[in-house]
Amino acid sequence: MTEPRTIGELVGSAALRFGEREAVVDGSERFTFESLGERIRGAAGAAIAAGIEHGDRVAIWAPNTWEWIVAALGAVSAGAVLVPINTRFKGREANYVLGKSGARLLFTVRGFLDLDFPALLHDAGRLPPALERIVLLRGEPGEGAEAFGSFVGRGAAVPESDVEVRAGAVGPGDLSDIIFTSGTTGSPKGVMASHAQSLRVFDTWSRIVGLAEGDRYLIVNPFFHTFGYKAGILACMMQGATIIPHAVFDVPTVLQRIAEEHVTVLPGPPALYQSILNVPDRSAHDLSSLRLAVTGAAVVPVEMIKRMRSELTFDTILTAYGLTESTGTATMCRQGDDPETIATTSGCAIPDTEVRVVDDAGNEAARGEPGEVVVRGYNVMRGYYEDPDQTAETIDEDGWLHTGDIGVMDARGYLRITDRKKDMFIVGGFNAYPAEIENELLRHPAVAQAAVVGAPDDRLGEVGVAFVVARVGETADPEAIVAWAREQMANYKAPRRVEVVDVLPVNASGKVLKFELRERAAKLIAG
Repeated sequence: MTEPRTIGELVGSAALRFGEREAVVDGSERFTFESLGERIRGAAGAAIAAGIEHGDRVAIWAPNTWEWIVAALGAVSAGAVLVPINTRFKGREANYVLGKSGARLLFTVRGFLDLDFPALLHDAGRLPPALERIVLLRGEPGEGAEAFGSFVGRGAAVPESDVEVRAGAVGPGDLSDIIFTSGTTGSPKGVMASHAQSLRVFDTWSRIVGLAEGDRYLIVNPFFHTFGYKAGILACMMQGATIIPHAVFDVPTVLQRIAEEHVTVLPGPPALYQSILNVPDRSAHDLSSLRLAVTGAAVVPVEMIKRMRSELTFDTILTAYGLTESTGTATMCRQGDDPETIATTSGCAIPDTEVRVVDDAGNEAARGEPGEVVVRGYNVMRGYYEDPDQTAETIDEDGWLHTGDIGVMDARGYLRITDRKKDMFIVGGFNAYPAEIENELLRHPAVAQAAVVGAPDDRLGEVGVAFVVARVGETADPEAIVAWAREQMANYKAPRRVEVVDVLPVNASGKVLKFELRERAAKLIAG
C-alpha cells in the first residue's frame, strides 16, 4: 500500500490496515478504525452538503471528544482547512480567530466547563461576516446552532462517489490547517501547514518515540494544539494506536482511566507527571500498563525523570522541542538517552531537517555558546496566514525559521533551550505571551502601564505575574484586576497575581527590565 499523501488518504489507509482494531474510546462510545473511517466519510459528505468548498476554512472550538475527531477530519477530507480554537479562549478571543481566518463553519459545544460557547461568541459582539453556520458537537441546539446529528444526516444525500472525488482533489501541498499562535505583537497569527508537512513530521515523531500498533493512548493534550491533534490523533491513525480522548485533566480521573483502559502512552507537560507523582494514594491505582511518556519544556527536573522510571512503569521517556511554526517538532531525544540528557536537553534535530544556534550576525555559534535557535527543513511552516510581513520577519531568505528562542548546542548536536521566546512562559503546558496579556490589561480602565512575567509554580510550572502602573486619578485594585483578567482572557493567560507599582524598571532605552521583574515575581509567588 502506498503511503498516504493527505489526511483524507490517512483515514482510508487506517481503516484498511487496522480494520476491526479499536480506534476510539470515549465514555460509552467505542468504535473500530473501519467504523471511524465511515463516520469521517459521513462528516465529509455533510461538509460538502453544507456548501464547504476546497480551501474553505472550517473552525472547531471544542474539547477532546470523538465528535472533534470525526468533524475535523471529515472537513479536512472534503478539502477544507481546519482552524482549531483554544477552548480556554473567551468569546472575544475566539471571534478574532474566526474573523481573521474567514471561517465559514464552526463546530463547537454547549456545556463544557459549564460554558455556552455560542453564547460567548454572541456576547462578545457581532459574529464575523464570513461565518455562516454553527454546528453543536454536544449540547442543546437552537439559537442559530444546529445539532451535529442533523448536520451529518444531511450529508447522507451526497453520493459516496462525490466524497471520493472531493477527497481525491486534495493534494499533499494543500493547506491542512491554520493554527493560531499568540506572540510578541499581541495579535494571534495563523500558522499554515500542509497535508504533507503534517503527515511527514508526525510519522517521524511516532517512529522516534516508538508508538506502536495496539498502544492505548490517553490524549490529555488538547486537540486544538499540535501536540493533541497531530502527535495524538494523526499519530494514532498512522500506527494503529487507540485514541482515548480526555477533555479535562484532573489526577483522580486520569489515574482511573489509565487503570480501566490499560493506557500505555501518556504524553503531556511536566506538570502532568509531577501531579501524578505527588498523589498520596497513587498505589491504589493499577498504572502498570504505562510504558511511553513524551514531554517538553525549558525546565524538566532531572529528579522527575528518575522518579518516572523508578516509581512508575515508563520504559521510554523522551523530551522534545518545537513550536507551531515548525509543525510542532524540531528536535527530539532518542530512546536510550540517559535521564540527564532527557531532562537538560530537548534532543537533536529530527531527520532531514537542520537546527542551528546562531549569533547576532547569523553565523553558527560555537558548540557550548548561546545563540538564537533557527530551524530549516520540511517542517517549517508555509507562513502566517495573510501576513507576509510577519512571515518575512520570521523566515529569512535562506529558509531559516528564526524561533526567537535562545539555546546552546552541545558537541553531540543536542539542544538545550536556555531562554524562552521573547519572554514567553508556559502555564501548565500552555504558552503564555506577555505582550498579548499586557495589551489585554491595558484595556482595564485603571491600568496605564503593564508588564507581565512568568514565575515558578510547583503545580503549573509557571504562572503569570503582572506589574501595573495606575492611570492618573484611578485606584488600581490588584484583586479586582485579577478577577477582571479571568473574565476577559483564557485562564492560563490571566495573571495569578497583580502588583501595583509607581513606575516600571527600565533601561536607558526605556525598555522594561523583565529580568528584574522576574526576580521580584518569583519572590512574590514563593511568599
